[in-house]
Amino acid sequence: MPELWVSELGTVPYAEALEIQRQAAKERISGGLHEDVLFFVEHPPVVTLGRTAKAANITASAELLRARGVEMFEVERGGDVTFHGPGQLVGYPIIDLKRHRRDLHWYLRELEGALIDALAEVGVPAQRRPGLTGVWTMGERKIASIGVHARDWVTWHGFALNVTTDLSYFDLMVPCGISGVEMTSVERELGLRPPDMRPVVAGALAARFGLVLVEMDLRDSILGLRQQAPEL
Repeated sequence: MPELWVSELGTVPYAEALEIQRQAAKERISGGLHEDVLFFVEHPPVVTLGRTAKAANITASAELLRARGVEMFEVERGGDVTFHGPGQLVGYPIIDLKRHRRDLHWYLRELEGALIDALAEVGVPAQRRPGLTGVWTMGERKIASIGVHARDWVTWHGFALNVTTDLSYFDLMVPCGISGVEMTSVERELGLRPPDMRPVVAGALAARFGLVLVEMDLRDSILGLRQQAPEL
């Protein structure tokens, strides 16, 4: 069966993680990377702006962002403004949709479904909201954000699941450009410190895509190839 290589990157600055996933996507497109990959990472505080982001959705001043140690990046993923930081499980799937289904809308729904499945496993009922991308609790609080990009049907960027995240960071913006949205975390919903969500999410994602989980350390090998392919 095809495999899903899961690579734990630990706590990594956003710029470095972006370089790793872009390089992995190049290798997946060229055939140098033979299986789909899921990178797990945690970032220092950072705000990212997707392709449809509006500057007005960052409500904090540049001075306040600096005071809270928050970096900011404009990137090619879909979506608006979001936050990444400690206590958040960020997943970057490098998936070749030519081996699955050439449909980005289907892919987004499968990512949502995998997170919903994983949350159910730890006792947090969750759902989709029609017309919006991401995952919400049954109490209409947003617990996970999703934004992706693809070239030649190979994906990068991905999802951010709030596990023990300091939710006050979301007060610096209009999260995902959705006015009035209330953010939540697994810890808040359970009322206690949650279990390690990485194996739960990895298992749910592999099941959704019909893949066998294999743990791999890909960080050094991917970065070692970064000069050998053109920029995406």
